[in-house]
Amino acid sequence: MGKLDGRVAIITGASRGIGEEIAKLFAAEGAKLVCAARTLNEGDHRFLKGSLAGTVAQIKQAGGEAIAVAADVSDEADCRKLVQSAIDTYGAVDVLVNNAALTYYLSIVDLDVKRWIKAFAVNVHGPFMLSKFVLPGMIERRRGAIVNISSGAAIGPGRTPFQDARRGGTMYGATKAALERFTQGLAHEVEGYNISVSAVAPSKVVPTPGTVYHKLVSGLEDPQGESPLLMARAALLLATEPAGKVNGRVCYSQQILGEYGLIDKPTGRGVTIKGSGYSQI
Repeated sequence: MGKLDGRVAIITGASRGIGEEIAKLFAAEGAKLVCAARTLNEGDHRFLKGSLAGTVAQIKQAGGEAIAVAADVSDEADCRKLVQSAIDTYGAVDVLVNNAALTYYLSIVDLDVKRWIKAFAVNVHGPFMLSKFVLPGMIERRRGAIVNISSGAAIGPGRTPFQDARRGGTMYGATKAALERFTQGLAHEVEGYNISVSAVAPSKVVPTPGTVYHKLVSGLEDPQGESPLLMARAALLLATEPAGKVNGRVCYSQQILGEYGLIDKPTGRGVTIKGSGYSQI
C-alpha cells in the first residue's frame, strides 16, 4: 500500500529537477500523476535538459500511471485546461503541487518590467489560479492537499549595513515571499474542510538543470547541494499527513523531515529552521 494509493496529483514544473523527482516519488507511492510544464518533448527548451515526455516515460517504466499536459501556469486558460484534463482523465484532483517557477538573475535596475511581471505570473498567479480551480472539488469531497514549493530566497537579507553586495535574487525572493503569505492565508480560509495548504523550501540549493544553468551550483553532483529527493520526500509528507497537523506549515525540507525522524538532524552550513530564529552553522 502506497501513501497515495487511489489519489490523483497534479505536479507543475514536472519536466525536470525538483518537480520531476516529486512526480516520480508520488507515482511510486501509488498516485495517478498529471505532469505539467511547458517543455513537452526533449529539445523543446532552448537551454535546459528534461521534458514531460521523459518524466512520464520513467514513471510508466516503473509501473506507475501518468499523463503529460503541456501548460503555461501564467495563463488562465492553460490552468483551467490542466485541471480539467486531470478531472477528465482521472475523475478528481486530490493533491496539487505548485512547483513551476521562473527567475531571472538580474539586478532590479537591469530587470525588464515584462520579466518582473512574467515571474510573478508564473510563481504567484499560477499557484493562485490552480488552487482556485482545484479547491471546489476538494471542498465538496472534504479532502485534499496543496503543497507550494518555496525558496530560502523568501527571507530577505535584513537591514543594513551589508557585508557584501548581492544582486539578482530580489525579484525571485519577492515572488516566494508572496507565495508563502498566500499559503498561510489560504490555509486559514480552508480550515475545517480537511484540506491542507503548506509550503516547503530546500534547506540548501538543490542541483538541478536550472540551478546549474544559473551557476548556483557547480553541477548536478555538487556535494554542497541538497538532493532533490529530500524535497520530494518533504512534499510527500506534507501531501499525506492529516490536515490538522500540517495546514499552514511553511518549512524547510530538512526541518520537517527531521521532525518526523525521516532524516538525521540537519547538518551543514546555512540550514535555517523557519520560525525559530535559529540558523545552524
